[in-house]
Amino acid sequence: MAWLLGIDTSNYTTSLALYESETGEMVMEKKLLPVKDQACGLRQSDAVFLHVKQLAGLAQALWKERQVRPAAVGVSTCPRDAEGSYMPCFLVGKMVAEVIGAMLSIPVFFFSHQQGHVAAALYSAGCLDWMEQSFYAFHVSGGTTEALLVEPTADGMKMELVGKTLDLNAGQAIDRVGVMMGLSFPCGREMEELANNCQEKISYHPTIKGTDCCLSGLQNQCESLWKKGRSKEYLSKYCITAVGATISRMTAAVLKTYGERPILYAGGVMSNSLIRQRLTQTYHGRFAAPEFSSDNSGGIAVLAGEAYRKSTEAAKNDQTADF
Repeated sequence: MAWLLGIDTSNYTTSLALYESETGEMVMEKKLLPVKDQACGLRQSDAVFLHVKQLAGLAQALWKERQVRPAAVGVSTCPRDAEGSYMPCFLVGKMVAEVIGAMLSIPVFFFSHQQGHVAAALYSAGCLDWMEQSFYAFHVSGGTTEALLVEPTADGMKMELVGKTLDLNAGQAIDRVGVMMGLSFPCGREMEELANNCQEKISYHPTIKGTDCCLSGLQNQCESLWKKGRSKEYLSKYCITAVGATISRMTAAVLKTYGERPILYAGGVMSNSLIRQRLTQTYHGRFAAPEFSSDNSGGIAVLAGEAYRKSTEAAKNDQTADF
């Protein structure tokens, strides 16, 4: 049995996971970074400080669940696998991973936060076998709104950007509208509850350019509706409906441009039940469970398990070749 430790220190969540690659068992501890009332995010310096404060407590809780020695460590070191992709908050997790690796003399594998999101969604949706084929992954969160063509490689997954937002991210739009209404950041869950209490029918015509989308107009429209006295319930449903319609139109454009493939939806925004229902009915997409949709270390642990398996097999093959 091989247990893998996954570490993810994103802009809004500290997360640790232990994953057993043979049985698929996983235990995870995560905690949101506190954000002040009426604020829409954190400065990177504050995020780094809060990760440092939270990691030890999460590690203690995780080790109470499973007192095991990991065979390897996986850690997210950047937002996405692209040149220039960097955020200081990921340095905290990277430092801890390298310290653990050095002290235990075990390998450390590095991944992007986005790769972790995709792997977590695959694990949660029960389709890890997709790692051996090509598929589309939509990563929709506060920091990202992208459509990716994912292809298997010898050392993991290659992700090609095939669609994106040209301005505001979907999660940003939701949070800005929520904060405007006096909700607590992040606002997605509370807005979903409010939206479910709105019985009015809403239609929205998204702005799509090729396979890309524009969402800044949504924020302006919601601000106008708020000034006109529309209720929190109506505004929440309007915003969520708009995001769902936008991702739906993006999906249609990607399929038309690049061909039919299985579709995976990942990221915190994709945990919204209204959006999930729409996309499932139309495109039969696969989704992560809510706890694996928001930022988490589970996907990083899964990727570490795959990397450890391949490195172990390669080492065995090298030894066999020597005889």
